[in-house]
Amino acid sequence: MKAFRSLAALAIFAALATLGLASCAWAPIPGTPCAAPDEACWRTALEAHPVRRAAFWQDALARAPADRVGSAPPELVEYMLWDNLQHGYPERPRAAVLEPEFLADVRAAMADLPASVRNLFDKSLLGIYMLEDLGGTGFTDAGRDPSANRPLGGFIVLDAAVLRQRTANQWATWKENTPFRPSPDWQLRARIEEGAQDSRRNAIQYILLHELGHVLSIGRDVHPPFYQDTKDLPPGARFPFFEQSWRLDREREKELVLPAQDFPQRASVSYYFGAKLDAADMAPTYANLAKTNFPSLYAATRGGDDFAEAFASYVHVVLMKRPWEITISRGGETVTTFRACWDEPRCAGKRALLERILQRAD
Repeated sequence: MKAFRSLAALAIFAALATLGLASCAWAPIPGTPCAAPDEACWRTALEAHPVRRAAFWQDALARAPADRVGSAPPELVEYMLWDNLQHGYPERPRAAVLEPEFLADVRAAMADLPASVRNLFDKSLLGIYMLEDLGGTGFTDAGRDPSANRPLGGFIVLDAAVLRQRTANQWATWKENTPFRPSPDWQLRARIEEGAQDSRRNAIQYILLHELGHVLSIGRDVHPPFYQDTKDLPPGARFPFFEQSWRLDREREKELVLPAQDFPQRASVSYYFGAKLDAADMAPTYANLAKTNFPSLYAATRGGDDFAEAFASYVHVVLMKRPWEITISRGGETVTTFRACWDEPRCAGKRALLERILQRAD
């Protein structure tokens, strides 16, 4: 079983890994099913967990999508704890105590999306739930319907403590700087909102759009399913969005970028375990990215995030008429600006597919 853990803030784990001490982050917890960092044991336990079953989500699906938002229930907190133990993450998730103002921001972030977008998730979004100490900003996974042997839909888990901290532009700037080692000579600023729109609510909205992109992929053929092993895919399976930038190596169970969409810095782009690129690499990285069909640098890291980033950017820029740009400066002087690609030929194929998906929701 796989899931998407997005925009992770795993500095502690990264430091441990660098020192070769990551295994020290794992410690047995009474009442959990596996007494050691045993991949097979945790995989079996997570697959059998109630959160992975249709019955757990029936009450949520009976409510309107706007009411599937709140603090994570105990079963979901336990599921996330087990997932962290499986991967050796040091964080120990706990239920979030949500202030009314914060909960109102999350609900408004969802309610303010265009109707054509909200309609996509009436039956596929199992809920948006907050906890703390997740080990990342967001997490998306699929609930299963074993009787029908298919995914029921997707649920999103967000770390409320992380989301409380930044406005939209502050969050986007922090995120887009993480692949690069800091330097006083180079600056990277991201702008996804203007003026009074630069708020915490709109930071939450953009993060939600990315996670909703993962939910949207469930049951669709846009890319290889994140909840299914490569070896279990039908021999002739095709993935129209994915195949514009990637190919699937079934023998090695890996996804490989197409040569035409690759660039020298791409293999060193890391948003998770510490920066691998120097600040001086910012300008050439974005210059090379502009020659590809990736809508963002994060999209170039793997196929599932390529689709989620494209969905978030398209909805934000094209449907909601909001800004999206990265400005790179040296010594206070602008060196280059990278903007959304939806009016450029390089992203025309991905835009056409997104438009077809959204038109089906109208």
